[in-house]
Amino acid sequence: MQNQMQDILNTTGLNWEVSKQKLITESGISIDSKVALIRSDNNAVLGVMGDTYEAYQNSELLELLFQISKSTGLELHGGGSFGAGEKIFYQLKSEDMILHGDKIEGFITGINSHDGSTALGFGNSTLTISCMNTFFKASKQLDSKIRHSANLRPRIDAILKSLDVLLKDEQSDFKTIKRMAEIQSTPEIKDLVIRTLFQLNAIDKIGELSTRKDNQILAFGTDWDREIAQKGDNLWGAMSAATRYSTHTQFKTAEKGQLQKMFGRAGENERLVWNKLAKFAA
Repeated sequence: MQNQMQDILNTTGLNWEVSKQKLITESGISIDSKVALIRSDNNAVLGVMGDTYEAYQNSELLELLFQISKSTGLELHGGGSFGAGEKIFYQLKSEDMILHGDKIEGFITGINSHDGSTALGFGNSTLTISCMNTFFKASKQLDSKIRHSANLRPRIDAILKSLDVLLKDEQSDFKTIKRMAEIQSTPEIKDLVIRTLFQLNAIDKIGELSTRKDNQILAFGTDWDREIAQKGDNLWGAMSAATRYSTHTQFKTAEKGQLQKMFGRAGENERLVWNKLAKFAA
């Protein structure tokens, strides 16, 4: 397994560790309460944290996913990093669903950060093959967020034992998607998606916003028309329009889009859209 892990760490560009180093001012004063998080292969400073911060190494996350793979039969799919390595992820391939000839692939994604921006955690992800739309959905039922503190590693065993919750969540989500595809969309649904995705207030009038915001909503309208034409005038088409916008339209690069979907506001807004549309399919 060690040779296989090394190959994967090399392939994903994650074959490096993070060390804690003391901060010292130019005048030689040591700042005892803070440490710099240093990447081992190139000495990049990934973040500055309190001295109680505990790094969870890339190899540790990969080894954890190997354990999950062994207990569940799910195969490791891949991984990667963002920026200088401040945030990293690995994925396991889970189940797929065929909906009206379209393939929706499921994954379990493990995320971690080396800059203190997010805790170690797990969630379900999907990729819709026809449009290559991606969606990351953090688990609500599984307490999978682990802070980088002294009790980080003991809590991992508890998560490992209960990770089957993610597989159950995935099956529940697939059922919700099927139900969404059966429910007709309406102009009110489109308005709901727009106001949620773009964080508009009830009094905001579309078309009378800032030029930038109105142009964004106009671009989303194109994505809406494409997804509705492909998937039907239903709630699944509405959800797909939201994920298409953040996958293909909102960001200049695919890497930035993926980063924002996993860790940023775009992902939070998508999950809000999902939660609201899922209520109609309950």
